[in-house]
Amino acid sequence: MQKNYTAGNFIKHLTVTVAVLLIIVAGIVIIFDPFYHYHRPLPGMKAVLNDKEYQCVGTLKHFDYDALLVGSSVMENNDNSWYDEAYGVKSIKAIRSYGATADLCYLMDVAFAKRDIRYVFYNIDPSSLYADSSTTFESTGCPMYLYDDNPLNDFRYLFNKDVLFEKIPYQVASSFIGDYNENLSYNWAKWKSFGEDMTLGLYFRPRQVTAMLDEHVYDDKLQENIELLVSQVKAHPDTEFIFFYPPYSMLWWDMTYRYGETDAVIRCEKEMTKALLAYDNVKVFCFQADEEITTDLGNYMDAIHFGPEINRLMLDYIMAGDFELTMENAETEIDRVKAFSDRVQAQYIIPYEEQDLLTYEIIDE
Repeated sequence: MQKNYTAGNFIKHLTVTVAVLLIIVAGIVIIFDPFYHYHRPLPGMKAVLNDKEYQCVGTLKHFDYDALLVGSSVMENNDNSWYDEAYGVKSIKAIRSYGATADLCYLMDVAFAKRDIRYVFYNIDPSSLYADSSTTFESTGCPMYLYDDNPLNDFRYLFNKDVLFEKIPYQVASSFIGDYNENLSYNWAKWKSFGEDMTLGLYFRPRQVTAMLDEHVYDDKLQENIELLVSQVKAHPDTEFIFFYPPYSMLWWDMTYRYGETDAVIRCEKEMTKALLAYDNVKVFCFQADEEITTDLGNYMDAIHFGPEINRLMLDYIMAGDFELTMENAETEIDRVKAFSDRVQAQYIIPYEEQDLLTYEIIDE
């Protein structure tokens, strides 16, 4: 009888101990909340943002802001304070790798449900115009327990050893030690190298030149993405949307040509631009034909990604009204982009070919 009583007590005490430990662990995660799933940063602590797939939705739900910086990794190197000072706003980033339209619209929906948004600064990646129009969060392994409003699956966050032993200590250290800058949320440029050698080293040129595809090849997906973006503009007439096409390097246009996609990309941009400019709360800018930027490979780390100084330059151009597209000039200006793409083949890429500086894709036989 005594043995059973002792064993029962042990199990009871063990159960209570485990329960208390679990409550303590969950409490620590809830209090510090490094993914901002429950609340904004604690008083005196900084918003330490470096895991966009884990933190972006939480910040959109709980932070104070009235402007969005929306886009892919190309948008991440913006300093939020640039926009805050230029437009008198408090901005936050709504970032998704690859910048698929559906994903970015999802993030905007989260933001508009929580805040009144004065400005949306939206980076349009050309590939997003003909990407699939369904969200990709779940299919790419994002932590959906942080995206939904179901508290029953939060255990994956509350009892996560990486959160407890890595994310929270990093959050605390970044808040009180060093010079972490909250305005550089999700910024990756600090740890990257830029320059011609780096850019060429990461460009694997398609070996074959594919015949140019019909310009209408992506029309179905394009129309779906147009509808997604236009629906955002229509649903929020009091928000000013500033869209812009970033200056990818000439190597990206070389790749696009060799894959036979140039004509289709140009058509996608024309159609999206015309659809957006039909609304009074929209401005569109295009920096793709700025050859001073796009032909200088020193500005890049690969065919797409440029340094923060280019992000700042684009904002300066927007504020000055330079490179703006209108209903009257959009066709002509995007034709200039096509003409630049043609010059890449006829002029700019030739010295790199002659000096044997281009690395070609390896094709398995």
